[in-house]
Amino acid sequence: MGHDHDHDHAAGRAADRGRLRVVLVVTLVVMALEVVGAIVTGSLALFADAGHMATDAAAVVLALGASYVATLRGGPRSTFGLHRAEILAALVNALVLLVVCGYLAWAGISRLAEPVEVDAGPMVLFALVGLVANGGSLYVLNRSDTGSLNLRGALNEVLADLLGSLLAVLAGLAILLWGFDRADPIASLAIAALILPRSLVLLREASLVLLEVAPAGLDLDDVRTHLLEMSGVVDVHDLHAWTITSGMPSLSAHVTVTQQALDEHGVGGILDRLSECTAEHFDVRHSTFQVEPETHQEHEDLGEVH
Repeated sequence: MGHDHDHDHAAGRAADRGRLRVVLVVTLVVMALEVVGAIVTGSLALFADAGHMATDAAAVVLALGASYVATLRGGPRSTFGLHRAEILAALVNALVLLVVCGYLAWAGISRLAEPVEVDAGPMVLFALVGLVANGGSLYVLNRSDTGSLNLRGALNEVLADLLGSLLAVLAGLAILLWGFDRADPIASLAIAALILPRSLVLLREASLVLLEVAPAGLDLDDVRTHLLEMSGVVDVHDLHAWTITSGMPSLSAHVTVTQQALDEHGVGGILDRLSECTAEHFDVRHSTFQVEPETHQEHEDLGEVH
């Protein structure tokens, strides 16, 4: 069961890399078009979206690199492999998004104070191209079912680009129909407002993984209760849970059992039962247990550090 799970996980990551490569090509093409469009039309919204596209391209390259690194075998000191590279990539993505938000806010406020004339017709056409392309990229990334935090980072940026292109279209139409030049910087500020909460959420989730906080939805009290309900288990202590990378929760615990349980099932049998419990009830496939007889409890109490 563990082998099949690892194989499926690896296959899912390989498919994610294919999706990221497609998105990278689309992002680079749209970025180049929007740079041209920003120069031709003088639109801040197009320029900001093109700048965001550049950070997206870098983020996708980073995500691809991290995904490849995560498949490499760790060295003698990298006992969990290099899976955390994906989380680091997600963290960098979040930080880049925050920088982009700051730039858009500054540029948008400056343009509000001193509106600049924009060629709205071509602006709308360039923004429509970006809208369609980003919609295609979003569809490609949404087909993934691995739950990779790294991929979610790229998806969030593509979603922000999609909304940015939509706002650029609406701003261009407002300028074209009513001559409202401030629609362009307003669209830029709206893009910043849309990006900010998603980048903060991504930053929080990546930070929680790096801080080795227990995975969301995994109640350690519930885990302890389930383990204590097993026949022969009298105590569960030193219980820890963390996430290696997205979709890979891990758990470790010391489990005290009766001598009768040891005689009846053996250490191997007890370990099998404990692992099956956490895998079936909590979907934790990577678990490590230290099985101890009741006579070892006194030693554990003496060794505790408070």
